Amino acid sequence: MRLREFIEKLEGEGELLRITAPVSTRFEITEITDRISKMEGGGKAILFENTGTPYPVLMNSMGSDRRMAMALGVEDLEDISRRIDNLLKGVMSPKDSLVDKLRMLPLLADVAKWFPRKSSGRGECQEVVWRGEDANLSRLPILTSWAADGGPFITLPMVCTKDPETGIPNMGMYRMQLFDNHTTGMHWHRHKTGARHYDGYKRLGKRMPVSVALGGDPAYIYSATAPMPDNMDEMLLAGMLRQRPVKMVKCLTNDIWVPADCDFVLEGWVDPSEELAVEGAFGDHTGFYSLTDLYPRFHIEAITSRRDAVYPATIVGVPPMEDAYIAKATERIFLAPIRLAIQPEVRDLYMPMEGTAHNLALVSIAKRYEGQAAKVAQGLWGAGQMMFNKYLVITPETTNLRNREEIFRLLRGLDPKRHLIHSEGILDVLDHSSPTTGYGAKLAIDLTDIDLKRVPISFPAPRTARPVGGVELFNTELTRETGLLILYAEWEWHETIDVERYLTENNIEGIKYVALFDRGAAGHMRASDLLWLAAANTDPKRDIRLFGDVVIIDARSKRPGYGNNPKRFPNVVTSSTDTIHYVDERWAEYGIGELVESPSRRYRKLWLSEGAEW
Repeated sequence: MRLREFIEKLEGEGELLRITAPVSTRFEITEITDRISKMEGGGKAILFENTGTPYPVLMNSMGSDRRMAMALGVEDLEDISRRIDNLLKGVMSPKDSLVDKLRMLPLLADVAKWFPRKSSGRGECQEVVWRGEDANLSRLPILTSWAADGGPFITLPMVCTKDPETGIPNMGMYRMQLFDNHTTGMHWHRHKTGARHYDGYKRLGKRMPVSVALGGDPAYIYSATAPMPDNMDEMLLAGMLRQRPVKMVKCLTNDIWVPADCDFVLEGWVDPSEELAVEGAFGDHTGFYSLTDLYPRFHIEAITSRRDAVYPATIVGVPPMEDAYIAKATERIFLAPIRLAIQPEVRDLYMPMEGTAHNLALVSIAKRYEGQAAKVAQGLWGAGQMMFNKYLVITPETTNLRNREEIFRLLRGLDPKRHLIHSEGILDVLDHSSPTTGYGAKLAIDLTDIDLKRVPISFPAPRTARPVGGVELFNTELTRETGLLILYAEWEWHETIDVERYLTENNIEGIKYVALFDRGAAGHMRASDLLWLAAANTDPKRDIRLFGDVVIIDARSKRPGYGNNPKRFPNVVTSSTDTIHYVDERWAEYGIGELVESPSRRYRKLWLSEGAEW
């Protein structure tokens, strides 16, 4: 399915907004998209037709459950999950007789049909060719998204590399900052396959060929984000999703192969002997800026495209956004491999949007023996991209993981001395809470054996509570239901705040959890916002402590360099007030309905300074 065919499909299903008014790729497209994507259910996809370049920009195309399913060609993502489940059961089940083994042949023949097919000649993605100085990135509508971003970024690149020793290809999604009209950054994290290939070329002293595909079938875009095993071609997954092989063509200036029907291809190379470049800052999917760091340069030799090319892009920031629905698809699609190949006792997996993929996950298990929850936690923390998980909640198999009241009921029965499982391990490089980049504390919460008996809760009326210990006020909106008391610190930052004193002197009893937030979070943050902040801003070892049977969670921003705090601490991702006002004033011109308020108005109250970091 070509990208334009997908656009037509979206429009036919009432899932597309067209904006014909001229819009700027600097901040304006992002602010409009942020407002639409945070509407209930993910809003709609948006096609910006007048971008100051020959190419329209498609945004939020997979930003809802329905559009994500449409992108992968199914009515429901569970259809794919069941397909993979049946495939794995067929492959992995014992074959006791020759007849059983022969029955596998049709299944294996179907799998063989999914492998990508190389084609001679040029593909649709090579209808237009620019080389040398004409291979100029200013031709493309590359977005500058947020107020403190380091520049324009390509945000949906399918970066194609190959292992220098085995020749096995890989397609990953690594953001690319525009340095000038012919070079970009290549932001592959140390744990990613692209970085491993880079290290291989560096050892061999060779220049690394790289090509970047943009657009094409949405299944390609999804597959580039998927947590595929190392040395497995992502185009095999795309073929499985489409039930037909992906046609591949060879690039014009290197020996990388790309999907023939994608919209653009950037061909070039990375030189491992070249000095690394400063890249960032970038408003990231965690809802915070990822700060400047050193990454390789990508040099462009040629740009090819379709004649009717569409430029696909996305924005990331405070959840929920489009990437949350892509992660949700991964959660469903890869449940079967996790259950059958890694942790057979796992019954369900749920990654709430507030956890931004890695910070928070819930699993239900079929428990048969003591210590099984700890075994599952350690197993999952060693499995593929689950190694980046920071907080893991483990429940009985009968639990509906998406029913928050059910999870709250279990959490009320927690015995913190028995049910907390502490560990350390690999974290996402973007986790800003840990004092060590890419490594830190993890915490699993075992809710498989809970005493549901409730302890009475008592607290004074909020207005009568006495501010002491650096705590200014509290919020009891969730207390009766969850046992959680939310506290807000005084405006002035303190290295330590005496929460224990505040509880004692205000005669607060029966509380199970206390979460302490910055004063800027008071009054306008939803419960989902507070969960996102708590998961992002906390290090389980440094920021979670016990006061008797009360779990105290310090979810405040961390002053850089104090004690065991990280050396740098980022700001929350928002648009500038100028951009918000500009879009407000132009909203009627866009022709997409009544004014939608900017989410950034709410989150700018969390800003610590002007810029990407505190």
